[in-house]
Amino acid sequence: MARRILIAEDEPSIVVSLEFLLRGAGHEVRVARDGEEALRLVASEAPDLVVLDVMLPAVSGFEVCRRIREGAAGKAIRVLMLTARGRGPEMEKGMAAGADAYMTKPFATRDLVRAVADLLGEETR
Repeated sequence: MARRILIAEDEPSIVVSLEFLLRGAGHEVRVARDGEEALRLVASEAPDLVVLDVMLPAVSGFEVCRRIREGAAGKAIRVLMLTARGRGPEMEKGMAAGADAYMTKPFATRDLVRAVADLLGEETR
């Protein structure tokens, strides 16, 4: 069964890579290029998972995550924060905002696919 995944990322090369990986794993993928668009798509599309960059234009990934968790459907949506900032305080801030998992860039494609499958309760291929 295809799961709905929202990629909230403003770096075009990373978007292309994530889209390829997640579509290849059989998922339906939408893309938001900034935090405001991400929040609109979360409200209208109700994705199963959001792959969320921390450094987004308009609204930060931390704030997007907090707002997702405040919404009625927010508890059911899994959030994987993806960022170049991998230090402890950044990770703690992401988890405090409500992220289910945190992954740093650059990431191994196999690790990302495994993290997504784990968050969605799926077997990895």
